[in-house]
Amino acid sequence: MTSPITTELPIGIISDTHGLLRPEALTLLEGCELILHLGDVGSRDEDATILERLAELAPVKAIRGNIDTAPWAEALPLKRDLTVNGWHLHLVHILQDFDPATPCDAVLHGHSHKPRHEWQGSQLLFNPGAAGKRRFRLPITLGKLWADERGLRGAILHLPLR
Repeated sequence: MTSPITTELPIGIISDTHGLLRPEALTLLEGCELILHLGDVGSRDEDATILERLAELAPVKAIRGNIDTAPWAEALPLKRDLTVNGWHLHLVHILQDFDPATPCDAVLHGHSHKPRHEWQGSQLLFNPGAAGKRRFRLPITLGKLWADERGLRGAILHLPLR
């Protein structure tokens, strides 16, 4: 577990960029104090610049997805646990890789490209969807998460595409 993080602003949640960081995604992530990338950044060497570009907006914590096979991605963990304002967040790319015995308030995941904001008991399951290349007929989305004294709240944001 890393050091606790304190933030008064929303947390940007992005996943499945697959080598494409849309300008609309950057606009929606402005004003976030922390950005979490939930994997599948991209498979090419140059895709590492996606994390660098996000880091120009706010500190970034990322995990490795199944397509993150370039040498730079080896440094990314497969899972990550964070404490933000006292809330325990577990990051995993593929939800099936989540161990239900893991103590956490929220499981943040990607992979399916399907946005999800669902409470199962006292645990939030949150998938921001995919912000990169469109797959099938799924929307292009990302998420924001608020973790504060009022509770744990998320929102799925649809990217305004032309």
